[in-house]
Amino acid sequence: KRSFFSYHYYIFFNMAQCCPSCRIGPSILNADLACLADECKKLLEQGADYLHLDVMDGHFVPNLTLGAPVIQCLRKHVPDAFFDIHMMVSEPEKWVDDMAKAKANRFTFHLEATSDPEALIKQIRDAGMEVGVGIKPGTPVEKVLPFADKVDMVLIMTVEPGFGGQKFNVDMMPKVREVRKRYPQKDIEVDGGVGPSTIEQAAEAGANMIVSGTAVVRSPNPGEVIKQLRSCTQEHSKNWPKA
Repeated sequence: KRSFFSYHYYIFFNMAQCCPSCRIGPSILNADLACLADECKKLLEQGADYLHLDVMDGHFVPNLTLGAPVIQCLRKHVPDAFFDIHMMVSEPEKWVDDMAKAKANRFTFHLEATSDPEALIKQIRDAGMEVGVGIKPGTPVEKVLPFADKVDMVLIMTVEPGFGGQKFNVDMMPKVREVRKRYPQKDIEVDGGVGPSTIEQAAEAGANMIVSGTAVVRSPNPGEVIKQLRSCTQEHSKNWPKA
């Protein structure tokens, strides 16, 4: 019999094999970091499909957050959760081994942060993790397209990376549409300002992995918000291009 968490882990992988399943990943950047393990457990119990962990180095982005030691400790408390690690760091190559040791599931790097994306993709896979590649709002979608078929997920930032609570940038939705049109089965994640008031735009464009921080984590009823985000995304997924 599967535990609640291992069930979500199973669904995450097996549904992704046949179609871009709709998944909601709260960003723990907005949680009470003094009680991080309890906060993560609560979000998973409320229906989160995965946890989105923002790693910032104070160089690639101005903010500074958690690193591999915290993630490694957190893993002990939520052993079956899917850790989607968003690396907002310069020289992400330096941190691949550390994140693998911390038992990260997916290592998402920024295209703008590396001079050799293909070598980094191979390094991440060799370390046993899935690969995501993200682009900032100012980066044209054409820059990421050559790598889309080499990674598991493409992240389209809908705010400038570095801080939570920013306003959703609807002008990024053509990027999502373009990736969805070219790669119907690809996981496409949006991150930044996504909540009940903006989910329609993200889901209609073709995003199937929804990162939501403030709207979920600071809601008095996170489960209801997660349900709403998932329902809207599933409804719009019926109209996405088919492979």
